[in-house]
Amino acid sequence: MRRRRIGVVLVGVALLCTEPVDAQEVHRLSGQDVAVYTLAGRVEVVRGTGSEVVVRVTRGGAGASQLRIETGPVDGRATLRVVFPRDEIVYPAMGRGSNTSMRVRSDGTFGNGRGGDRVDIRGRGNGLEAWADLRVEVPAGRSFSAYLGVGEMEASGVSGDLRLDTGAGRVTATDITGSLNVDTGSGGVTVRRVQGSLRVDTGSGSVEVSAVVGESVVLDTGSGRVRASGVETQRLVVDTGSGSVGLERVSAPDVVVDTGSGSVEIDLDRDIERLVVDTGSGSVTVRAPDNLGAMVEIDTGSGGIDLDFPVEVTSVRRDRIRGRLGDGQGTIRIDTGSGSIRILRAQNRL
Repeated sequence: MRRRRIGVVLVGVALLCTEPVDAQEVHRLSGQDVAVYTLAGRVEVVRGTGSEVVVRVTRGGAGASQLRIETGPVDGRATLRVVFPRDEIVYPAMGRGSNTSMRVRSDGTFGNGRGGDRVDIRGRGNGLEAWADLRVEVPAGRSFSAYLGVGEMEASGVSGDLRLDTGAGRVTATDITGSLNVDTGSGGVTVRRVQGSLRVDTGSGSVEVSAVVGESVVLDTGSGRVRASGVETQRLVVDTGSGSVGLERVSAPDVVVDTGSGSVEIDLDRDIERLVVDTGSGSVTVRAPDNLGAMVEIDTGSGGIDLDFPVEVTSVRRDRIRGRLGDGQGTIRIDTGSGSIRILRAQNRL
């Protein structure tokens, strides 16, 4: 009996020792402007304390030990760079059949259109299976940039100017105080509660924005729907190559919406100085308060025009109206190649 018990214990120890253990590496970066880079993994950016940016690195994959962590200034910024020694990388979290290519410089940096050698990242196949997850703690008042090749990125509770840049992957940002710039080649973007200017650019993917107060808000997607609510800004610009646009509770004197194809719905909380809407194909509905005033130009290649406000008409045709609405102090131009156009009073929300 004694031998059996000892044997069982020894086997248990042997099994325990063969289990993989992820070791976390901690790096500290000083400086007002800081950037981190990793080609594959997950990046989480959170509020930090103290005077330094703290980066916690967790490696993964069979080739994790081959990754190099380099730090030092690049272009005047303090940086941490995860350097991948191969030009073919396997990141299983992408999924079978997924792949992307990008240009990476020898120092491990990428982006900003500055060239480099081609690196292929795929979910399965030949190559170095390795990735590095980063958790970054950013003290208040810093300018911070995170560059990720493939994977998810999340930021929350950060106070400072923030840039989140990924080649492919979803980006989520919440409770940010300071300017926020999000750029992803392919992937959806969700932004909630920002006190500062906001810019979102995605080559392909939906954009969801809520509770933003800042000098300017620019939302751009090559393909994908855009939804924004509770936006208070001096200038709101929405541009989508293909996809519907829905804007609720917008308080902005200057609003520009351009979509190649897709319906547009805008719910204004205040009078405007300029409203421009252009869609190649899709209906346009604008809901506005009773004090709306502007010189109006409305064109539709095919579709009806419905105005819920009294308009002093200066020119009218079947598909075109020119005139004065209210005090005429602002400008409204709406153009759709195909689709109806409606300007309704706010109480007539659907």
